[in-house]
Amino acid sequence: MTTLEEKLFNEHVMTLDTYIMFRIKEKQTKLTPELTAKNRAPISLAMGAPTASPPEYVINKLKECLDEDGIHTYSVPKGEDYFRKAVAQRMKTRFGVDMDPNTEIFSLIGSKEGIANMMRALINPKHEEKEKDIIMVPDPGYASYSQFIKCSGGYAYPVPLKAENNYMPDMDEVFEQLEKDGFAQNKVKALIVNYPNNPLGVTATREYLQSVIEFCKKHQILLISDAAYSDLYYGSEDEKPFSIFELDGARDIAVEFFSFSKPYAMTGWRLGWICGNSAIVQRFGKVKSSIDNGIYKPLQKAAAAILNSKEGDEYIEKMNKGFKHKQEIMVKGLKELGWPIDETKVPHTTFYLWLPIPPRYTDSFTFCEDLLEKSGVVVVPGNAFGKYGEGFFRISFVCSDEKLQEVIDRMKADGFFFN
Repeated sequence: MTTLEEKLFNEHVMTLDTYIMFRIKEKQTKLTPELTAKNRAPISLAMGAPTASPPEYVINKLKECLDEDGIHTYSVPKGEDYFRKAVAQRMKTRFGVDMDPNTEIFSLIGSKEGIANMMRALINPKHEEKEKDIIMVPDPGYASYSQFIKCSGGYAYPVPLKAENNYMPDMDEVFEQLEKDGFAQNKVKALIVNYPNNPLGVTATREYLQSVIEFCKKHQILLISDAAYSDLYYGSEDEKPFSIFELDGARDIAVEFFSFSKPYAMTGWRLGWICGNSAIVQRFGKVKSSIDNGIYKPLQKAAAAILNSKEGDEYIEKMNKGFKHKQEIMVKGLKELGWPIDETKVPHTTFYLWLPIPPRYTDSFTFCEDLLEKSGVVVVPGNAFGKYGEGFFRISFVCSDEKLQEVIDRMKADGFFFN
């Protein structure tokens, strides 16, 4: 007998599970009393979000404008003029890229919302797998990409990011494999690239992304660059993340998504923007205009202020120095535990470490579950990020230095060595 739920919700939504991070959080909460009782209160290295407070400057700017006349009325989906002009200025000063604030920039209630609505706009939902519109996604990659695509009625085709291809796969080879797998190349609507990458932390070269642009132009595939981590770097200048629009021809075929969550720890504020090809941005805007009324105006004013401020740049620099130190704590401790880490190959972007599970474990989930139940250390199994993530796990080193050292101490005490 058909249940009410099955009758009401579409088949794509019915296949969805709760987002992996919230499932991990639920289990962590359930085990907290037991773990606390044995001096192993959970330490979370799971959620990919800064735990620090946002810059005091942006908080004060928010407070300053709350009493302005008309500030609490509806905004507009594309964002207030001052917000879009501030974004354009940031794109120019940070990346040397000129963007028209009127036609090439659109505000987002966080980049996650923006990418989800882009999938909704691109995909014509189908029932049969081989008939579905295809979005090519990085694998391992941000787990929500596949969920967005699935509930929109599309198919997420994995683009394998492996050490063997230096995490920069040959897209012509991927395209050939897609056809061998029985999918039609003309069903591919878009390719998502995410550098610096979640969960791997790796970046790509300009030469590689230039080849990706040419590939997308050749096949008329929308190139979607998720640049949420573009300000999280602490290596040499040549490792500094760049915008896709610094490369030739990108504006013909690409859009790029940015977030305030990672660089400014403004996770709960839900702020971001899309920029790029004007026709795509404007068509996307028509979708947004039927869904929401834009971002709360005081948030836009505060965000516009922090984007191009001395205080904002100083905050990012300070946070990146902190992440570098946190990474050093974890790398040193994990090497003492036997993990085979080549420090010359550790990425200097994001706040993630991507590591193999100990060889005595047969799968990622079992290792992560064991680590939580015995030591109260919360990490994410690699297969949560795609099939090519099996055999690995992700650490997010965003908590305090003291907590990170306690993680290492617990793992030593509880026998979590690599060998």
